[in-house]
Amino acid sequence: MRHTHRYSAVGLVGFFVGTAELLLTLRVALRFFNGNPDATFVHWCYTNTQVLLEPFRGIFPSYNVVTRGWVVDYVAIFAMAVYMVIAYVVIMWLARMAKKLAK
Repeated sequence: MRHTHRYSAVGLVGFFVGTAELLLTLRVALRFFNGNPDATFVHWCYTNTQVLLEPFRGIFPSYNVVTRGWVVDYVAIFAMAVYMVIAYVVIMWLARMAKKLAK
């Protein structure tokens, strides 16, 4: 029972990062296949992922890279990688803190 809080925190981090990754993956797929932003679900997905992408706006050029009609959302792909690294660091930090508290 001593590690209950650590596992709860790891689960919480995993849940939030997993949800963010799922939404960003949907966004990347919808943008890649030119999802119609007027469609309700596509609009919902684009709107709800904007907040996740705000810290990374301006890193890549603002123009769309289009190949054969497909749009590659580099900002969303970069955000997914950064959020995964942040989650890994937080989980490792929680493991270290749990180890120190166990001593």
